[in-house]
This record gives sequence, C-alpha cells and structure tokens, in this order.
Amino acid sequence: MTRVRSIFLSDIHLGTRACQADRLLSFLREHQAEHLFLIGDIVDFWAMGRGIHWSPAQNTVVQKLLRRARHGEQVVFIPGNHDEALRSYVGIAFGDIRVAAEWEHLTADGRRFLLVHGDEFDQVTRHHRWVAVLGDLSYTFLVRLNIYLSWLRRRLGRAGHWSLAGYAKRKIKSALEFIFNFEGSVARHARGRGFDGVICGHIHWAGIKELDGVQYVNCGDWVDSCSAIVEHLDGRLEVITWHADPAHAPETEPESVNPAEEPVHV
Repeated sequence: MTRVRSIFLSDIHLGTRACQADRLLSFLREHQAEHLFLIGDIVDFWAMGRGIHWSPAQNTVVQKLLRRARHGEQVVFIPGNHDEALRSYVGIAFGDIRVAAEWEHLTADGRRFLLVHGDEFDQVTRHHRWVAVLGDLSYTFLVRLNIYLSWLRRRLGRAGHWSLAGYAKRKIKSALEFIFNFEGSVARHARGRGFDGVICGHIHWAGIKELDGVQYVNCGDWVDSCSAIVEHLDGRLEVITWHADPAHAPETEPESVNPAEEPVHV
C-alpha cells in the first residue's frame, strides 16, 4: 500500500465496455490519499445514449469512491463533456462527493494548481460537436478492437501492453496538430489567472511538462493508457501508468516526463 497526498483521475468512462475498471480498482487498492480528484468524463453519458455496459467492476468503482469519501477522504468531482449533464449539480454533494466546475488545489510544497477537465479549451468540442462525436465513435471503435488484439497477443505469447488507439494518435499527429493547441491554451489560461500549474484530462494523453511558465499536467485515462497523477507527501507530482494486470505491480514515470508526441482530441 502506497500513501500519497492526492490522486488525480480523469476519463474513466464508466458505462462503456472499454472502461478498464478492474485495473482502476487495483490502482485504488494500492494507493491511499487525503484528496481524490475526479477530473471529468468519469461517467460516459455520450456512449450510454447508444447502449449501456455496466459491469460489476464498474459498480464496485462507484462504491469504492463513495466509501473513500464517507471515510474522510476529500473527493471532488469536476464534470467533463461526456458527463456534462452533471454540471447542473455544481455546488451540490452526492454522498460526500462534492461537484465543482473547477477547483484550486494547493500542493504540499505550496504550489497553486487549477483543476479543470479541459473540454472548454478544445475548439472542436466547443464549436463542432458533430466532429467531436464522430471522433469519439472512432476512438471507441479502436479501443474495443484493441481488446481483441490484446487477447490475440496473449495467445501468441507477446508480453506487454500495446495500444492501437495510441498508435493511431501518433500517426495522425502531424495532420491534426495545426488544429489542436490544447496544451498551450490550457497552460496560458492557468498562467493568466496566476496559477503555478494546471491539472486536466480530456485528451487521454498523460504527461507533465513546463509550458508558458506553468506546469501542465494531464491525468490520461482509464480506457486506453490506464494512467493517473499522484501528489506525493512532499508535493512532487508523478504520472503512474498501471498497464499491469490487477495482480501485478505498476509501471511509473517521473515528473520530468515530456512525451515527444502531441495529443489529439478524443
């Protein structure tokens, strides 16, 4: 069991077949915290409108989050675009889980971080919703296809995790990077408001980097990459990628991680 000060999760996408709830439960069992922040797209109402897949493991995730809040852990939920219907409940608490439009978090070493999901900085989501929905359908298809590819890789004795969706992101990066300036937009917004950094989700691309004089932090997701951000007791932030099966140990990346590839919208 690892004791950390804060856990930051986003893009769990409960209600979908692609949600890797078992791995998330394994991660939560191994990490205790004082603060737990759910930074958007926790429940996928977009996908549930087309068909609901709610597994026992997903139900256990909800129960575990409620239990952690009930036992004194501060749990804050910031809705994203896939669960935007819950933005109507900003300021209300459900089972000791507080719903907020955004949040200010002070780290143990005194840094001020703005917590937002990030969809408001995505020009496609804001102004071309049909493109965003089409992108979501395409991404969901790739993730579901990856489930069968992972099964085939295991049957062939190929170890390790390989992501078809991640591969597609890297390949189309150069064609889309002129459209998406997500990271820079989020960082500039945080800097303009006087924050030391920003922690967000939305693009399913975990990382920690310095941008425009602030620290940009993205939680990743629990559909493809199975990643989270943790704040250690000294205030240091770290990306944790939980690719291993629930019974195995995690892989970790240090705070200096700086992915060469830029993210794309999902």
